[in-house]
Amino acid sequence: MLTGKPVTAGGPAQTAVAEPDASSAKARSLWTDAWYDLRRRPMFLVSSALIVLLLVMSIAPGLFTSASPRDADLAAHYLQPPNWSHFFAEDWLGYDGQGRSIYARIVYGARASIMVGVGVTILVAVLGTVIGMIAGYFGGWLDSLLSRITDVFFGIPFLLGALVVLTTFENRTVWVVILALAFLGWTQIARVARGAVITVKQADYVVAAKALGASTSRIMYRHILPNALAPIIVVATIALGGYIAAEATLSFLGVGLAEPTVSWGVDVSTGREQLRNAPFTLIIPSVMVSITVLSFLMFGDAVRNALDPKLR
Repeated sequence: MLTGKPVTAGGPAQTAVAEPDASSAKARSLWTDAWYDLRRRPMFLVSSALIVLLLVMSIAPGLFTSASPRDADLAAHYLQPPNWSHFFAEDWLGYDGQGRSIYARIVYGARASIMVGVGVTILVAVLGTVIGMIAGYFGGWLDSLLSRITDVFFGIPFLLGALVVLTTFENRTVWVVILALAFLGWTQIARVARGAVITVKQADYVVAAKALGASTSRIMYRHILPNALAPIIVVATIALGGYIAAEATLSFLGVGLAEPTVSWGVDVSTGREQLRNAPFTLIIPSVMVSITVLSFLMFGDAVRNALDPKLR
């Protein structure tokens, strides 16, 4: 006769069901881990807030001031000093040598600087990524040819080359400056993309995709590009601030943007003429350039630390 204890509903069977199944837990991707890490970084939050403010200022400057950046009144406002008690008013940051509101020009000048930075970054990211992916994936003589072309462009001093290119244009608009800077600035991203593709193409899932007969385009854009994108984004984000600084530098030298375009670089260039009498005409737009460049550098540095597990 069997004398064992009866198995009840609350016995071992129920306990086995209650145990969590580790395989059902959804694995977090690199981007998810990076987002969780970024949300805890004060540097990322501060830089993101500044960047959002600058983007809103460039898209809708009318939200920040009703004054015109081109209205000039030499008789009433010639080099009038800032009135720090009038927050966000027309005379808050004073007037320049032509009697124009510096605050209005700061607000409207954000559009040109942000457009140059973002436009150059998008162009160099696309061009550098395509060249780097082709060189890294196919290798051989094509890699050697593209690498030597990249080395030639990389050996040209960036600002000096941009200065030479821009002097050939009489009408230097925003798009001319963007194309000139992008023509010389794609080399770094091309090198980063090439190295990332060489590393990724040796992964097992890429080898398996080739064995299954996947086309070259599908392998490159469905398997290699998403996994090589992280270092490209980091480099592009950090470089964005440098392109804004380059535009201001070229405008200061007189070969970048010019009147009637409203730009911080143009204001820095015109403000140097009044450096002794009214230094604020030079200092205020220079501070805005510095804050913008620093914001993008801090943002890019935070993204780099979040996407690189070795830096956490």
